[in-house]
Amino acid sequence: MDNYAAPARPIVEAMTAAALAEPARAVAFQGAPGANSHVAATEVFPDGLPLPCFDFADALEAVKTGKADRAIIPIENSLHGRVADIHFLLPESGLVITGEHFLSIRHALMATGGRDGLVEAMSHPQALGQCRHWLRAHGIRPIAYADTAGAAARVAEMNDPRVAALAPPRAAELYGLNLLAEDISDGERNMTRFVVLARGGQPPVGDGPWMTSLIFEVKNIPAALYKAMGGFATNGVNMTKLESYQRGSSFAATEFYCDVVGRPGEAAFDRAIEELGFHSKWVRVLGTYAQARQRG
Repeated sequence: MDNYAAPARPIVEAMTAAALAEPARAVAFQGAPGANSHVAATEVFPDGLPLPCFDFADALEAVKTGKADRAIIPIENSLHGRVADIHFLLPESGLVITGEHFLSIRHALMATGGRDGLVEAMSHPQALGQCRHWLRAHGIRPIAYADTAGAAARVAEMNDPRVAALAPPRAAELYGLNLLAEDISDGERNMTRFVVLARGGQPPVGDGPWMTSLIFEVKNIPAALYKAMGGFATNGVNMTKLESYQRGSSFAATEFYCDVVGRPGEAAFDRAIEELGFHSKWVRVLGTYAQARQRG
């Protein structure tokens, strides 16, 4: 609780008490009340009880230990790329992806005073990156903070008219700040993709079309990735995302995260995964879930 700025603590305490009283309805999210993850949680689960968690690991741990039934985590943004390292977080947690959600992001500038004299804006690095041109044009220096709404609470606590926060508009109301500017993202179509996480053993929910997320490590041989991808091409299976990453201290980018259209049990999908497995050291499915937006 002490990780949150003072104005956020009573709200966090009340939300936490409500969620812990009914864990079957609890939805863990990272950040302070009013954050984009909080907005996403209420959109996806209107009857749920959002459970604030200070960081991503805490949100996953809440689900793993049964304090919450699900968690909702942002993984990528249309303007600024990767948000959470889901390929690191998920395998260690033992949770599975059971759904996805796309949230239109609205960044607002808020402070205890007015626009005159502002020199700094606090927010999550993702939000600062998504508004970097606007901030530069207005001579405002970006200051990184753990999350957007948490920055709003901190600005309210500081009560320094020179410092503003970048956060969803709802945060200004929650923490008694003045809304100085709205919709200040550098791009008009600012969208963040979230995934819903739950404990293992839960079957896919929905009618499809389906998406499957997985991670794999190719064999250390020439053209291994090219050969591993061949099965998707020959079987007409659409891969919508492929991202390499390093684990530990290795600089060999041989591990990959990917999103694939389809699900186990579909003949073309199964053939593609079988060929991927032949050219890989290991393949691990992170989850199969209904697409929130159809890719093909």
